[in-house]
Amino acid sequence: MTPIRVLVVDDHPLFRQGVLFTLGHNSDIEIVGEGENGRQAIEMSQVLRPDVLLLDITMPESDGLQAAAEVRRVSPETAIVMLTASEESDDLIAAVKAGARGYVVKGAGAGEVVEAVLAAARGDAYITPRMAGNLLREMTRQPGADPLAELTERERQVLVLVARGLSNKEVGSELGLAEKTVKHYLTSVLQKLHVRSRVEAALLAQRHGINQNPRDPDNERQ
Repeated sequence: MTPIRVLVVDDHPLFRQGVLFTLGHNSDIEIVGEGENGRQAIEMSQVLRPDVLLLDITMPESDGLQAAAEVRRVSPETAIVMLTASEESDDLIAAVKAGARGYVVKGAGAGEVVEAVLAAARGDAYITPRMAGNLLREMTRQPGADPLAELTERERQVLVLVARGLSNKEVGSELGLAEKTVKHYLTSVLQKLHVRSRVEAALLAQRHGINQNPRDPDNERQ
């Protein structure tokens, strides 16, 4: 059996080395390269043409979501598995839309990372079981009378900051997101709230009193 050629890109050196160590001990896997930002993920995928790319979401020089979409263009044969600390359903959905075949939370065990790589190489999808369960519950949730109740946690955080008058760039800086990613979330917010502009969304948010700190646990329980 030809080894699965894997490229690992993550901006945290210690975590990246741990992943490389884990994968390197599997005879079915061959590490062909490593990188630390989205730009390197794109460039190295185009040159190396790995079978599987393990990719973090939050990184400098093009975040993981942007990089995933570009890798799908320059190296369509590469299966992408997001390896991230985010357990938010909207990040999972965004990753799938960007072309990811797998989504593994960084708290997962070594065996799960290997399983995700093997599944992606076979052409199968792999999602951390807990994430899959959360997504299923969110998708089957009955719509409520309050449109704000339909927002995901991340969309709510974006809306709170927009209601304070922050620009997309400022929202991204506050939440650690690329400006393009913020635009994606804001578009989803406008659609769910059935409003046409960020001003209307901000006014609706203020009427419902969700203008607290987006990282305040009391706010997220509302």
